[in-house]
Amino acid sequence: MSRLVCLPVVVPLLGAALTLMLARRPRVQRAISVSCLVTTLTVAVALLVQAYRYGPVVTQIGGWPAPVGIVLIADQLAALMLVVSAAVTLCVLLYSIGQGQGDFGDVPPVTIYHPTYLVLTAGVTNAFLAGDLFNLFVGFEILLAASFVLITLGGTEARIRTGSTYVVVSILSSMLFLAAVGLVYAATGTVNLAQLAHRLDALPAGVRLMLELTLLLAFGIKAAVFPLSAWLPDSYPTAPAPVSAVFAGLLTKVGVYAIIRTETLLFPGGHAGTLLLVVAGLTLIVGILGAVAQSDLKRLFSFTLVSHIGYMIFGVALGSVAGLTGAIFYVLHHITIQTTLFLVVGLIQVRAGSTDLRRIGGLARVAPVLAVIFFVPAMNLAGIPPFSGFLGKVSLFQAGVAAGGPLPGALIAAGALTSLLTLYVASRVWNIAFWRAPQLATEEPAVRPPGLMVGATVALVALGLAMTVVAGPLFRVTADAAVDLRQRTPYVRAVLPHGAP
Repeated sequence: MSRLVCLPVVVPLLGAALTLMLARRPRVQRAISVSCLVTTLTVAVALLVQAYRYGPVVTQIGGWPAPVGIVLIADQLAALMLVVSAAVTLCVLLYSIGQGQGDFGDVPPVTIYHPTYLVLTAGVTNAFLAGDLFNLFVGFEILLAASFVLITLGGTEARIRTGSTYVVVSILSSMLFLAAVGLVYAATGTVNLAQLAHRLDALPAGVRLMLELTLLLAFGIKAAVFPLSAWLPDSYPTAPAPVSAVFAGLLTKVGVYAIIRTETLLFPGGHAGTLLLVVAGLTLIVGILGAVAQSDLKRLFSFTLVSHIGYMIFGVALGSVAGLTGAIFYVLHHITIQTTLFLVVGLIQVRAGSTDLRRIGGLARVAPVLAVIFFVPAMNLAGIPPFSGFLGKVSLFQAGVAAGGPLPGALIAAGALTSLLTLYVASRVWNIAFWRAPQLATEEPAVRPPGLMVGATVALVALGLAMTVVAGPLFRVTADAAVDLRQRTPYVRAVLPHGAP
């Protein structure tokens, strides 16, 4: 099984090379891209089963053992992230293929889109599997390089302008991350995560805190936590629908994953817990207040994306098994639901000709299927029982109650208020876009989205509902992952079976 660990990275990269060489054969390009992502999803499921039953799966690249060589490791957390991200990227790819068949004038160039999309997928999977800080940095850079291309596809003025902001912020965060990697190496002599779990404990408290805060600053920008999130609502809305959807679902979650991994493995019981609780509360409230003020659907859901990052940081800040369980569950839930909503917004744009709430209406009558596939994930995001969003929030609130103290209590109140305001935002969109009298943006006849676009979106809606149906088993897996994260021993022993040198 250890030979499978590298496949989620290698297969998309090979697919990117093949699709680039076959740029003049779009049908073959599409077949290769879909095959690569189906293979990645299959391997991810196999790795999750193996990690859950027998522990982390490790491979040493080039046969060089850790801590000298590059290590890829799939523990339960990484495998969970792989499975959900692979499912999401596959559905978004199918959606984009359908969009290309529909020829709506906002379609990414085929010769660029497929190889770049697969490179993005490889960067995401490499970040999840990375066993050392520098390889994690490489994963970030791979996905960011691909995202620079995707976010500016089409070359419109708005995309170039917002893409420039995105590039500048991404480069800044990467510089901070690289500086943090250098500082960690200077202080410990290694960047291997398993080895760092031992060596960082021997450092003076002040040095450990400085390293922890530097990494948190870099990851906080990538995860879009307040006050490091101002770039996101201006960057994502201008991209094509499938690009903004995969960005919203995955890119910020890679930052959240990095925070979870470093806070549990490298800095357990660190001094940043209080800071993270404050940041989580501000992210919740400021983000959702921004969503309340929006009239454009893409900007509105960009702000809800920022806001709900706060729930994940809340669980990480608590640091308990219950808190980490809730955080991991909510990450998986949010990847699926946020991606779905951005795909639905793309369908609304096709059907009504706009994403501006002031220019659309009556969609429930003319597009009842679209109304359903918006309503379900919107209520899930708001946390209406019995959806997975409700279960994830309850889990986090219970962890906050168990932790006790005024600050976790304040976070529970902020989380409840955010959930209510999210329900208000979702209801407002429903009432205006779907329920009121028709107000199509143009006088042209309404366009029906291709079946593949609708089918891919429905598949993600079904995945969100499946998380509700299998919430019990899924919570058991996330709880096991949280226990392993707290213990650290399974991860360290898998990488360094003979002990840390």
